[in-house]
Amino acid sequence: MQEPKLSVGIMFESKIDFSLLNAYLCNGKEFFGNQTVEFCDGKIHWNGSFHNELVFTPQQEETDSFELFNVTIGINFHWERKENQRFKGALKIIVENEKLTVINVISVEEYLTSVISSEMSATASLELLKAHAVISRSWVLAPKYNRPAPQPPKGGVKSAYPPLYSRLKELALINRHNPTDAENFLWENLKGKNIDGYKFRRQHIIDDCIVDFVCLSKKLVVEVDGKYHNEPDVQEYDKLRTQLLNKHGYEIIRFTNEEVLFDIENTLNQIKLELRTKTPPSGGWGAGRSGGAGLLWYERDAHTNFDVCADDHCQRYQGITRASTEIVKQAIVETYGQVLIYDNKICDARFSKCCGGVFEEFQNCWDDVYHPYLRKTRDYKSDTFLPDLTVENEAQKWIRTSPDAFCNTRDKQILSQVLNNYDQETTDFYRWKVEYSQEELSALILKRSGVDYGEIIDFVPIERGTSGRLVQLKIVGTKQTRIIGKELEIRRTLSESHLYSSAFVVDREFSEESEIPSTFILTGAGWGHGVGLCQIGAAVMGEEGYSYEEILLHYYIGAKIEKWY
Repeated sequence: MQEPKLSVGIMFESKIDFSLLNAYLCNGKEFFGNQTVEFCDGKIHWNGSFHNELVFTPQQEETDSFELFNVTIGINFHWERKENQRFKGALKIIVENEKLTVINVISVEEYLTSVISSEMSATASLELLKAHAVISRSWVLAPKYNRPAPQPPKGGVKSAYPPLYSRLKELALINRHNPTDAENFLWENLKGKNIDGYKFRRQHIIDDCIVDFVCLSKKLVVEVDGKYHNEPDVQEYDKLRTQLLNKHGYEIIRFTNEEVLFDIENTLNQIKLELRTKTPPSGGWGAGRSGGAGLLWYERDAHTNFDVCADDHCQRYQGITRASTEIVKQAIVETYGQVLIYDNKICDARFSKCCGGVFEEFQNCWDDVYHPYLRKTRDYKSDTFLPDLTVENEAQKWIRTSPDAFCNTRDKQILSQVLNNYDQETTDFYRWKVEYSQEELSALILKRSGVDYGEIIDFVPIERGTSGRLVQLKIVGTKQTRIIGKELEIRRTLSESHLYSSAFVVDREFSEESEIPSTFILTGAGWGHGVGLCQIGAAVMGEEGYSYEEILLHYYIGAKIEKWY
């Protein structure tokens, strides 16, 4: 097999300035120097004309490069900032979500050279760099080569009796061309991924029903009801219809014509709230808007027009901005084409900064899929005892103490191997504390979640994972109570950027004669999701003389290392 190419999403803006540092080809012509592209009327405006897509191709792939100005890095994290970045390879610009997206098309090994240089410090040991090269290569290639074979559609979603389905298609087309004023007004606000980037369809057939609007990725149906829906027989029909849609996993939210026409802002806010708290189809859905469980997780399959993004959501990629050292190049060359394999498939080789002493399992952070090579283990060799951290009392004891682990280190020389300059702004990560006043916390949660809980009364752990990380957390407020999860959604909700991890316990302090807590203290463990390789633990292992193979097989249990190309 030949070395594959990757498409990497770099930045997403309405206006983008860049410079071609060598002569690049676009539409058969050579271009060089400073350029500006802008989003305008659904197209790319460049050089006085409009385009659906632009591709700038290097003439000398090994050496030609371009520079992007004001690239945002660390999006929504505490180190978020802008910097200018340079890249080799092709430059592609597309329209996406009412903005422009810049994509870098690059070979896998060139991509890895940048990722390892961006994720690791130049002082990292060779064995750590080699381990990281293998997992970064595995992680980025797994979706390309582990795609399941296409399956015939199963049961139901378009299973109407064929003659009825044909009639439903005709009716859907008629409805689409003859919407009510309310339907038309709402569609103008839903179409084109206007709502948080989610795509809606209108007059869509599900089983024997035609629904007004549906977001298929979230299985959320939006219905707009005229006054005839108040009639008893119509209400009975709506109830049966709702039961049928629920059976297929769809949640229904209804609005009257008047709500849409005269209070569109509230209508859209309610739809946004349902999208944010709606469980993905593979999960479950708690009943009701105020008492349900809103379990969210964030995956790279959110990217539909490129393979991976350049930020921490996927893997930190900065092109040739960060100078690559000879030792990084050596690590790439000596592991060229190597990936982790389990059961004849490339491993989904996750990694995080610091596991906090115990590995988390995949299904507790993302989709409910168990990967045998990503299972709970203590991050240590000389002491492998591991309490059951899914039990609340055990998690409390573990998080409030500082057990021995590879990643339990304050050695600056070791930490500098993993933490770049802005990461070293973080001093406590194996065990950490965050304190909020009642006013700070209630305002923060409202801002981050869009949900008004009132004053916060308590946080109640509902479910913990194998590392003690919270999978589900109940937020109890004076106005309402909700269960949120999974781990990243909890971290996102309880911090201006992201909490270091969801492995935390809560202490409350009260003012005199008040039943409402005045202060919340969160004591936590680890940095990141804790699944797969623990970067700080791996750095310690490298310093202690472990080979990259030993490091990898410590974090990916039962896997093998194979040369894939």
